[in-house]
Amino acid sequence: MTIKKLVLMRHGESEWNQLNKFTGWYDAKLSNKGKQEAILAGKLLLMHGFDFQFAYTSMLTRAINTLWIILKELNQAWLPIEKTWRLNERHYGALQGLNKLETEEKYGKYQVNLWRRSYNIIPPEIDFEDDRFPGKDKRYSKNILNDLPTAESLELTLKRVLPYWLNVIQKKFENNPKILIVAHGNSIRALIKYLSNINDNDITAINIPTGIPIIYEFSNSMNPIKYYFLNSIKKNN
Repeated sequence: MTIKKLVLMRHGESEWNQLNKFTGWYDAKLSNKGKQEAILAGKLLLMHGFDFQFAYTSMLTRAINTLWIILKELNQAWLPIEKTWRLNERHYGALQGLNKLETEEKYGKYQVNLWRRSYNIIPPEIDFEDDRFPGKDKRYSKNILNDLPTAESLELTLKRVLPYWLNVIQKKFENNPKILIVAHGNSIRALIKYLSNINDNDITAINIPTGIPIIYEFSNSMNPIKYYFLNSIKKNN
């Protein structure tokens, strides 16, 4: 059986990850640690013989810059890149910008864990006048204004990631190009839930760490087989 490999990766640590804040669609920059994570990821992919024909990422700087760093390490800065808001992080609504520990103290650890980890529970929403509403950001076209979130569960995140996977990425991947996707913890979680048919309860235990490549194996007929983290400099046999 022929094996096809897709590489997924969450961006390196951001400045708001470092501050333990709900980041969501806020455009946080990479921390120094995050930049180093991206460099190491690029070196890992190079050592394991990965090269790519196309790359996808979100509209958020921390993912874009992570991808740029990786491609520099791979000597593939010329690679075609497509950016889309559909790969953005989950929007945390009114939680965005709040410190996670302080939010637990206010609402209780159980409630915050439901907002963070459950599949279909939506955090408190913002309104269209809130500065955190993506429609106020010039990078998001007015023709998608009605699609932009005011808060998202993982379920809602999957609903906007999935059409892009099915109609864009999967179609390109079917023609056997080598593809790299650098996105966010929850957009990747959502995609893994779909690809591996993980149930609503079990997905709560899936965590996507920053800066570690995920290798997703598919059969030549595009059936997902398994995924694993590439976190060793040692080459596969």
